[in-house]
Amino acid sequence: MAQCITCGSELHPDRAKKYDYCMAPACQEKNLKGLTMVAVGVNKAAEAYLLLDERTRDELAGGKFRDQRRGSFGTSLPSSGPVTGPDLARVTAGRSDGAPPAQRRPSPRPAPRRPWSKSQEKLTLLYNEQGLRPKEIADKLGLTPYIVAQIILTSRNQGKL
Repeated sequence: MAQCITCGSELHPDRAKKYDYCMAPACQEKNLKGLTMVAVGVNKAAEAYLLLDERTRDELAGGKFRDQRRGSFGTSLPSSGPVTGPDLARVTAGRSDGAPPAQRRPSPRPAPRRPWSKSQEKLTLLYNEQGLRPKEIADKLGLTPYIVAQIILTSRNQGKL
């Protein structure tokens, strides 16, 4: 019969299959070990957590759970250690180059890629004003109804309609 490693009392055979200590509060407190969990995929639809054991640690190091959208794992820039002193003041001000927040310029956004020409856009808007449906406009211009709907929506958002 198996015995508790802390107090020496006999263990139930089912308990002895997984544990070497009994259910007494003192034995539980001394021998109970917490599990380390790691989040490998958290998003709006589902969450994936794993126990951090040797195998999971090796898989993480091997890049199995890297973020495929970024092409890297974790942050995009490597950390050089803790930030202290004057560097901390620049980081907390939001700039790493020391420029004050008032002199920030918005980063230029790339122009949206549109798979239609200017003439197709003009004709689509003209046919739309005449009351044709997107399917009918698409058939006339050789576009898909989806593209026609995108042209119309883009024009509405830009205030052209």
